[in-house]
Amino acid sequence: MKLGATLSSTSRQLPLDDTVALAREARDAGLHSAWFGQSFAYDSPSLAAIVGREAPGLQVGTAALPIFGRHPLLVSSQAQTAQAATAGRYHLGLALGTRHLTEGAFGLPYQRPIGLLREFLTALRPLLETGRADFHGELLTATTPYSATVPGDLPPVPVLVAAMGPQALRVSGELADGILPFLAGPRALAEHIVPAVTAAADAAGRPAPRIVALVPGAVTADADGVRRRAADVLALYERVPSYQRVIELSGVDRAADLAVLGDEETVAAEVGRYRDAGATEVVFTATDLSGEDDRRRTWKLLGELSRA
Repeated sequence: MKLGATLSSTSRQLPLDDTVALAREARDAGLHSAWFGQSFAYDSPSLAAIVGREAPGLQVGTAALPIFGRHPLLVSSQAQTAQAATAGRYHLGLALGTRHLTEGAFGLPYQRPIGLLREFLTALRPLLETGRADFHGELLTATTPYSATVPGDLPPVPVLVAAMGPQALRVSGELADGILPFLAGPRALAEHIVPAVTAAADAAGRPAPRIVALVPGAVTADADGVRRRAADVLALYERVPSYQRVIELSGVDRAADLAVLGDEETVAAEVGRYRDAGATEVVFTATDLSGEDDRRRTWKLLGELSRA
């Protein structure tokens, strides 16, 4: 089982050198990958490129870059540059974002997100694979008057989508390499998400998709106290319709109920449940929620499970 962690702090933006040090610690602990969210601060692909170059052997990824306000030509350049910088260890995650941030921050109408996702992926794939595109859609155009290939960008950057709804899963199965579900428990994965995206990939003649499940959690002796803190951190997702749906499909009432918390045996058992539900990789988020000692304890366990 491939296991990783997000390096984004739940409480603060870390200086770049501190992030690099954390990445090296994750690698030395035996983690397979480190992932970076996209906010209005650091540029996630650039951060992944720097960290991946400074921590050889560690897979790095973006989870995930909203497509509204971005263009396939520019995202391709970012992703290929990160791939070249990390010697082929970069993974690009894309997301639809939310209406609130898209319209409030970018001033863009949040319209036809599934249509935009389909066109974005259709234009992006040839750019990443061949350095060229000639796409003219209803929502965007992407053409290359000259090559957009970055030297050293091999293999082609894998593309994953933070998809959980039926339409987004169908498009992702047809056009992406996998998905990045967050706050989707084992029940939602096994009964709804994995079957839908796998069927779409199979119908399109594509390989079985990667299922990279992002899971909040930590090894801790104070599971109840940490869950109360997790409730505050994760409450915002309960106001987003797509997350409301997947939380309900997971069979719980609150996002914090999906946090994996407890001793090593408890956390290891939960990782096994995600594996059995169809996850090909599990990435723990918010591992610093209960302090640095618990974060190190969590990473130690994840490294041990990765090597098992």
